[in-house]
Amino acid sequence: MKVVAALQPDASAREIGRLAVWSVTTAKPGNGVELLRDGREDTYWQSDGAQPHLVNVQFQKKVYMSEVAFYTDYKLDESYTPARVSIRVGNTFSDLREVRCIDLQEPQGWVVVPLPPDDNPEAYVKGFLLQVAVLANHQNGRDTHIRQVRVFGPRTDPLRTLGHEVAFTSPQFGEFSACR
Repeated sequence: MKVVAALQPDASAREIGRLAVWSVTTAKPGNGVELLRDGREDTYWQSDGAQPHLVNVQFQKKVYMSEVAFYTDYKLDESYTPARVSIRVGNTFSDLREVRCIDLQEPQGWVVVPLPPDDNPEAYVKGFLLQVAVLANHQNGRDTHIRQVRVFGPRTDPLRTLGHEVAFTSPQFGEFSACR
């Protein structure tokens, strides 16, 4: 997986995590699920209990997902840093299937995990539920720290959903692209 210092989303993707309800299996007091989405890299969610540690992202409607990105910092967190992470997608908890399983070597920064299958990188994964499961930590650590999580989906052209094949790309056409 690629580790990037600063997350620059693809122009064809949009962050869809704000559309979801987020939950975790366990959390230390003061280090709860809300810290995964606060936009700060100096705060973190900390698990509290036996592995695997789960972050659940539930959407109200079925969505297309293209990639998941999470921020970790081995230099600050050491044994709390995830070493093996499984990304699962499904409609409910009972039908989750593993889409990706990655091994990390002392990650520092954003880890971007593409969700489409390797044989069809243009495809998207579709579901109501995304789960990030931390299966192992560095140095056999018990609890984990994840500083931020982002979920990306494809950016859709609203005109295509209305049946229009013409894309308004110039400023002149853009002026007339919406009804009043």
